[in-house]
Amino acid sequence: MAKRENIIDVFVIGGGVNGCGIARDAQGRGFSVFLAEMGDLASGTSSAATKLVHGGLRYLEYYEFRLVHEALAEREILWSMAPHIIWPLRFVLPHHKGLRPAWLLRLGLFVYDHLGARKLLPPTKTLDLRQSPLGRPLKEGYARAFEYSDCWVDDSRLVTLLARDAADKGAIVRTRTKVLSATREDGLWAIKLQDLDTKARATIKARLLVNAAGPWVDTVLRQSLGQNEAHHVRLVKGSHIVVRKLYDHDRAYFFQNKDGRIIFAIPYERDYTLIGTTDQDFEGDPHGIKISEEETQYLLSAATEYFEKPVTWSDIVWTYSGVRPLFDDHAGKAQEATRDYVLTLEGDKQTGALVNVFGGKLTTHRRLSEEVLERIEGILGERGKPWTKGSKLPGGEFGATEFETQVERLNELYPALSDRMLRRMARQYGTRAAVLLGDAKRLQDLGELFGADLTAREVDYLVDVEWARSAEDILWRRTKLGLRTALGDKARLEAYLDAKFSKARP
Repeated sequence: MAKRENIIDVFVIGGGVNGCGIARDAQGRGFSVFLAEMGDLASGTSSAATKLVHGGLRYLEYYEFRLVHEALAEREILWSMAPHIIWPLRFVLPHHKGLRPAWLLRLGLFVYDHLGARKLLPPTKTLDLRQSPLGRPLKEGYARAFEYSDCWVDDSRLVTLLARDAADKGAIVRTRTKVLSATREDGLWAIKLQDLDTKARATIKARLLVNAAGPWVDTVLRQSLGQNEAHHVRLVKGSHIVVRKLYDHDRAYFFQNKDGRIIFAIPYERDYTLIGTTDQDFEGDPHGIKISEEETQYLLSAATEYFEKPVTWSDIVWTYSGVRPLFDDHAGKAQEATRDYVLTLEGDKQTGALVNVFGGKLTTHRRLSEEVLERIEGILGERGKPWTKGSKLPGGEFGATEFETQVERLNELYPALSDRMLRRMARQYGTRAAVLLGDAKRLQDLGELFGADLTAREVDYLVDVEWARSAEDILWRRTKLGLRTALGDKARLEAYLDAKFSKARP
């Protein structure tokens, strides 16, 4: 048996929003934590969301009042935690004749406004689309709409910052590290790992195991833990398209479809509009999942139902798809399956405890983590009080409404760099943007340029501080500069990373 000082308290499988949130909370309470992710951070579901911190207005139709209440209360908490990557967003919900009646929409939004602890976000109001500029991008037939509040989040950066904060507090975070098996030995877990880059293997002993593998949670139970009949999650595929900017204002649209489903059209990365999502049951391995032609046409047709100018295939600049691991409540339709999370606890302190995480949302990850910690403390004992409410994520050490002050500060420190670049830096790194930029006086001081405004200095920071290893990690998860870089830029970035990692190998 390993020496006691070599035993980890909590071993977490999965580097998505739930796994990283649990690791951060546990380490912050004084538990020792090891997190293993077989790919990149947020490389599964957590980077393929609609990128909202929201209560889930449509969940009220399925009587998910507990979930909506919890999610609404979390919006301003998360906004305060990370005001650089989370910010308020107003949604315009047009009334569509023949679909949900106006009184029902008003009632739902009244409940939405009063069910959560809203303090800073403005309330719902009614719009006359014939008079409001928000009606101009839409077809003439839409006369009335309701405008309400939720928040936007850079989903993959949220996950990375949770992991960074956990590591800053002492947690061990290993990406591209696969759990081969986990077995109980003398009341502990013996977890066999393999580094997928070097092929090196190791065994870690832990007192408690958390399975937060998202779409692979049942796969972990079957392949690594020997529970051959495990089937707890319903995989639902959600796809999005990104098109050239459809309108100039800063509001998002919430569109009802004739099949009862909904889609969003959201301002995205300044020059684009994000449209999604679909809901389709999915079978198989989620790795490398892509949007289908049927889903693409569905989103184009749904958007064209509302916008004056048709949205066509030629408008699409990027697509992405993910699989949501919803707890299988045997609902008839994919869109009716619960978005609430379910936690199970197996074993005890003497035999080795296992906590499984099924489902969950970006918005509720903090509360889910607190509930997992209640299970952990029930097994290992209390180490520290709940602490994440009122905490700050790296770079978010400023007031929720003070983002423009951060941009002004960067412009004063770096007058030779463009406001557009500095605004992006402030959005992605917050107060740590100045750490990244250091003593640079001009763009050339930041090293080789890999298209857009991505420099070697930023690439080095993402590798050294944020676990980035590939061009895809950098261009699509740590940043969204893949929208603005050419194939030649990507090839030069890949060559730079290859050289960087070759030097690091013994």
